[in-house]
Amino acid sequence: MFALDIILGSVTIRISDVLKTIFGNAYTEYSSIIIKFRIPKAITALLAGIALSVSGLQMQTIFRNPMAGPYVLGISAGASLGVAFVILGFSEYFSPYSIKTFGNWALAAASWLGAGIVMIIMMYISLKVKDILAVLILGIMLSGGISSIVSIMQYFSNETMLKSYVIWTMGSLGNLSSAQLKVMAASIIAGILLTLISLKMLNVLLLGETYAESLGLNLKTARILVFTATCLLTGTVTAFCGPIGFIGIAVPHIARIIFRTSDHYLLVPSVILLGGIIMLFSDIVSQLPGTGKILPVNAVTSLVGIPVVIWVVLRARKYSSAL
Repeated sequence: MFALDIILGSVTIRISDVLKTIFGNAYTEYSSIIIKFRIPKAITALLAGIALSVSGLQMQTIFRNPMAGPYVLGISAGASLGVAFVILGFSEYFSPYSIKTFGNWALAAASWLGAGIVMIIMMYISLKVKDILAVLILGIMLSGGISSIVSIMQYFSNETMLKSYVIWTMGSLGNLSSAQLKVMAASIIAGILLTLISLKMLNVLLLGETYAESLGLNLKTARILVFTATCLLTGTVTAFCGPIGFIGIAVPHIARIIFRTSDHYLLVPSVILLGGIIMLFSDIVSQLPGTGKILPVNAVTSLVGIPVVIWVVLRARKYSSAL
């Protein structure tokens, strides 16, 4: 999929020209497209798919909710609010097209903060409200409230920054500079490392918090690790690629269906692999190869993820009726 994402695109390029550009060190008329656009875009798609899938798996475990995901529970909306404050609220200092190294970290930090605040709110709600459906509805309501705040900010922003923000909300994998890609890669690697550290904790949390605590698990430490990893992963992708929906909720379920396990020592590598594959596939489809046109990647990921969400809901209802 990574190779196909480099070969295929809105502009048709022969495979021989692609190979010559990458391995032959020969300059061709397509070198700029391949080296400066397609390869960074493929790396971005791979990182985004991995980050969203792993964060979705952790959220489903910590909330003990099969419908939990960065997009559904409003985590992505919180990250979007943080980005909106940077782009719309401080537009005279930062812009998505002229952000330097400090600006990149400011954009990411604002996204992490927004995602973290919403996740803490949702965690508090899930502890008070045991009904899964009610938690999901409250998450959607919270997301709607955040969207309203962003809409007010858009109303008072200037035309240039409003256009930039609207384009950002559609989701894009191909607009990152080399500096932004470095910040994104470093942040996602840090989030994955924290996830790997907490694998044993995640397995114990599957048994329930009361039983996990009786086994000696420090719930506070476990939550801090999972929250930090999730905010790093979701916030970073949202900051640089826009709010990409349904990958986080769909991929963990696909991994469970294929490998038939709930062991995070197997699930985490599985969602890393599947998340990268599905995101690269979505990016290829969004390019509409050979047509010269490009779709928003968020539209494609929604079409991929929504059938999985519907299947999970129907399966849950069937299970409930059987009981």
